[in-house]
Amino acid sequence: MGLDILRLDTKSGGVQGVLTALRQRTAEQAGVTSEASDRRTIEVFGRAMAPSEVVETICREVREHGLAAVLDYSRRIDRAELSADRLRVSKSELEAAHAIVPKEFLETVRRIRDNVLRFQCALLPRDVRIELPRGAYLIERYQPLARVGVCVPGGAAAYPSTVLMTAVLAQAAGVCELAIVAPPTPTGANNREVLATCHELGITEVYRIGGAQGVAALAYGIEGVPRVDKIVGPGNVFVALAKKYVYGEVDIDAIAGPSEVVIVADESARADWVAADLIAQAEHAPGVSILIAWSRSLLDETAVALERQLRELARGELARASLESFGALVLARNSSEAIELANTIAPEHLHLAVENAERVLSDVVHAGAVFIGHDSPVAVGDYVAGPSHVLPTGGTARFASGLSALDFLRRSSVICFSKETLREAAGDVGRMADVEGLTAHRASVDRRLE
Repeated sequence: MGLDILRLDTKSGGVQGVLTALRQRTAEQAGVTSEASDRRTIEVFGRAMAPSEVVETICREVREHGLAAVLDYSRRIDRAELSADRLRVSKSELEAAHAIVPKEFLETVRRIRDNVLRFQCALLPRDVRIELPRGAYLIERYQPLARVGVCVPGGAAAYPSTVLMTAVLAQAAGVCELAIVAPPTPTGANNREVLATCHELGITEVYRIGGAQGVAALAYGIEGVPRVDKIVGPGNVFVALAKKYVYGEVDIDAIAGPSEVVIVADESARADWVAADLIAQAEHAPGVSILIAWSRSLLDETAVALERQLRELARGELARASLESFGALVLARNSSEAIELANTIAPEHLHLAVENAERVLSDVVHAGAVFIGHDSPVAVGDYVAGPSHVLPTGGTARFASGLSALDFLRRSSVICFSKETLREAAGDVGRMADVEGLTAHRASVDRRLE
């Protein structure tokens, strides 16, 4: 049986509604826990609980009981028997991992780090000083956050790329203290590539703490793990809900949803390349993969290429299920309609696989990251280009941006008035204070001028 992927034609109408429903199903799927997870919840808490209730319980207990609660949940949820002195990955373990990984991997890490640093450092703003008459001045200054926590997943796969695409941005901004939390698993805090990447980047704080308890430990601080100012990085539904729960105690990057790509392609696009890019997002499972083209033949050829490539890939069956549930091939009337539809979707990744793609870029309004031309697959953004792969999902690209070095800076204003400048401003201060009924505001100025 061939791939059963959704086919849409804008001439039939209702396409936007169908795609919105598709994205909603993806978000709901991302929030669905597995049967194994549900069984574990009953084992740990003695009854069935919604993920939000699980997260609230864990965060509350970590806040109240600190390290003891973290160790308890590590044992009960992760089945990891940890002690206080084993929670943090030791310096010797980081060094050993760095020594054992292939040198080619470390060379890749260094090249990616340099790419990311070059791009992110170019984004950094400078302090602004405005001189006012008679010796007064205003300053807007930027200072790095003091301490940042990074969540690194460690479930189905290891993610050294997450370390690079988060920690290096913070380092570019000048953050001095970085704390990594990852599950105590072979793909998490016990993974040699993850640990080697941390060591290569000069990160010395790596903790074997996963899930909601890891987020709570960073947000509230526990014995041996000082609290942070901001938490970034991806994770499962429990991590996402925990970040949402602790927001306000600390800052967070975003509540990320499933990965997504929209490819806008014309007759110049190769169907096998387009198919490969759709599968690359689908293998996140779930992942939204949408092709919008105004060439029926390209859509037909891409469908054939998808079927062929899915049979050849190790994660082909996962990607197939995702494409059949959350993928779509959309026939638009023309390029303008295709871009309009893409703007309405506001995807995490938008790939313009068209001739003269740079001209089309000016029409793109909403996208987390835009990939220009046939030789710019999303994978280069995921791994090596320089911008972070932590991007807005679920249509939030309408108002949100991808993670950057700017997100690790605080802006603060400096105001210096002279006596003469204060005298000139006193009338305006007094009138506004009178209107608002804040008489002490007026008095704080008037007394200085008596």
